[in-house]
Amino acid sequence: MAQAQRAAVRTTSPLQKVAGAVGAVFLLIGVLGFVPGITSRLGDLSFAGHESNAELLGLFQVSVLHNVVHLLFGVGLIAAKRFDHSKLFLIGGGITYLALTAFGFVIDLGSKVNFVPVNTADNFLHLGLGVAMVGLGVALSRDAAN
Repeated sequence: MAQAQRAAVRTTSPLQKVAGAVGAVFLLIGVLGFVPGITSRLGDLSFAGHESNAELLGLFQVSVLHNVVHLLFGVGLIAAKRFDHSKLFLIGGGITYLALTAFGFVIDLGSKVNFVPVNTADNFLHLGLGVAMVGLGVALSRDAAN
């Protein structure tokens, strides 16, 4: 079979589509974290730490580091090219967000340990992201195996 024909029959699974969409959203959020008006008090954006008073959508505390993490999670766009990478991105990324949730709930949000930084709104968003990413990664990879 010629390479052009193989490319024509190549399909993208729902898992890959979801990984790509999640990666695109993370990339967008990472960029928006640096946009005045979308991020309030952008002049108070620090590299890292709880001292950053900038808030994405006026709700989620962000720093340069926090925004860069979101940008890095844009790797889902690349992972979406392969089924196994999509599964790893969603499940591994979801577990990472669940770990970040636990970190956020355990630490004193006003302490130097809060280097990301996170606030209560971030903690609940990270919990939802973690559960959704792991759930989608497991469910959509299971569907493909059947």
